[in-house]
Amino acid sequence: MGQLRRREFLIGASALVAAPLASMAQQSRTAWRIGVLHAGSAPDLNFEAFRRQLREFGIVEGQNLVVEDRWAEGKPDRLPDLAVDLVQQKVDLLLAGGTEPLRALKKATATIPIVMAASGDPVGTGLVAGLARPGANVTGLSTLAPELTGKRLELIKAIVPALSEVAILSNQANPHRLLEFAWAGNSAQVLGLRLILYTVLDAKEVPSTLLTMTRAHAQAVVLLGDPLLFAHRTEVAEIAVKSAIPLLSDQAAYVEAGALFSYSANFADLYRQAARYADQILKGAKPADLPVQQATRFELVINLKTAKALGITIPQSILLRADRVI
Repeated sequence: MGQLRRREFLIGASALVAAPLASMAQQSRTAWRIGVLHAGSAPDLNFEAFRRQLREFGIVEGQNLVVEDRWAEGKPDRLPDLAVDLVQQKVDLLLAGGTEPLRALKKATATIPIVMAASGDPVGTGLVAGLARPGANVTGLSTLAPELTGKRLELIKAIVPALSEVAILSNQANPHRLLEFAWAGNSAQVLGLRLILYTVLDAKEVPSTLLTMTRAHAQAVVLLGDPLLFAHRTEVAEIAVKSAIPLLSDQAAYVEAGALFSYSANFADLYRQAARYADQILKGAKPADLPVQQATRFELVINLKTAKALGITIPQSILLRADRVI
């Protein structure tokens, strides 16, 4: 009996020693590591929304989170190497917004979970197998790009009813430009608009390309989302105003730079939602089991100074719909 009690004591003592050791082992992990691939340059205000939301989940940088940022500085050709570098950091999760950064990450790894903070058409561009069942290691948020391209055309037609011809400006190196042009074409046909696709390989080509559009009597320009054009958004917007061409975009940053208006998903909200995916995945969920969500919040931003410079009157009905007027 004494021997049994001694054995019980030893087992109990071992458990007491093991408990703090287990806790120490858990703490020895120190922190989760997230790799973020940015198409543009610092700062990324949308990513700050992601950081803030993670803090709400108890995942705090400097405490239990390490973030590895990689910046392409608006140069898409840098994305593949930066993606490989992030994978080599042995991160627990990867995050990016935009088709090209996400494609670079997917090509770099088939095992590390990838969260799409914002993807125009994740199924059409091959990032996921389907929205309900994304499969593999990628999931996250869709911006509903095909539908929103049509909405922008509807808005400019309502603002300029006589509009008949619209130019589409894209980066020639973007492999999805023809897909995006097709999205715009579907809506243009319904609205009775003729679309012409113009492409550039370098930001230096933008002035001459916009001049060509003017000579071809383009009445508005729709920008297709691309890191190259975004990096030079101020220059692009200024040239458009000087050329007396309304510029429409998929991001408010262009409007702040001088574009006429943008209509898009609310990117800050998408990045907050992306943090929910990250929280679930870091705590054990598998990307393949998490359906892709579509954007539910959208924003219309209008630049009245640009409208005045172009001699355009924005209808009151559209101004009342605007989330922000500059």
